[in-house]
Amino acid sequence: MPYITVEGNVHLYYEETGSGTPLIFIHPPGMGHVVFCRQQSLAHHFRVIMYDMRGNGKSSSSNRPITIPLLADDLRVLLDALHIKQAVICGYSNGGSIALEFALRYSDKVKMLALIGGFPEVCTPLLRYEFLLGIYTVKLGAISLLANILAKAHGSNKKEKREIKQYVQLVNKRDLVDMYEKGLIYRCTKRLSSLCMPLLLIYGASDYYMHPYAKIFKKTVPHAKVVYIDKARHQIPIKHHCELNGILKTYCIT
Repeated sequence: MPYITVEGNVHLYYEETGSGTPLIFIHPPGMGHVVFCRQQSLAHHFRVIMYDMRGNGKSSSSNRPITIPLLADDLRVLLDALHIKQAVICGYSNGGSIALEFALRYSDKVKMLALIGGFPEVCTPLLRYEFLLGIYTVKLGAISLLANILAKAHGSNKKEKREIKQYVQLVNKRDLVDMYEKGLIYRCTKRLSSLCMPLLLIYGASDYYMHPYAKIFKKTVPHAKVVYIDKARHQIPIKHHCELNGILKTYCIT
């Protein structure tokens, strides 16, 4: 299995298919790369790269407390190891925080930034509640319950739900709490105006509590393009991924 090593003893699992412009997907805490199973078909148009962040999936646990900048640095090491000078960076939900931090730190390595349900900070009550619920669920040791919730929200059939559930249960409990807690306090709104690369924002049309974030991005990054997926909410089920792939092909191929 393909791994790259960061900081000497942390091993990150990754998969890549296809050729052309590198398209890298960043998953939310706990989910692992399997949440992007339907994006494999984009390999006909891109060099698709998916990986498990430290503490998630098949990657090893972290050797120190996790921070958003640390995870962004891990991504830089992955790109360097794969000899990628520039890529389309695509982050989903809280994975978008890592994508944003990476773009702000290493703008020369970002051909385009795509955020699926992304946000620069947690500043709405419902999103804050979702983070706190995740934190308390993990601290209580209810990883299986969290795995069931995520599998039900994303899987479109029994096979997908079973695979997602099994993968979520591989997460390191300590690292997952770290990721949720750091994601809850992460703030980069004041730095958004420095994003010079093309920015694509993808939201579920029914994701009402995320609409304020689209307004924040449009106000601070006027060149951002916002696209909505009909009938989808914040947690975009795999059944909507055909439409998601179409959006990525339309806006990310140059």
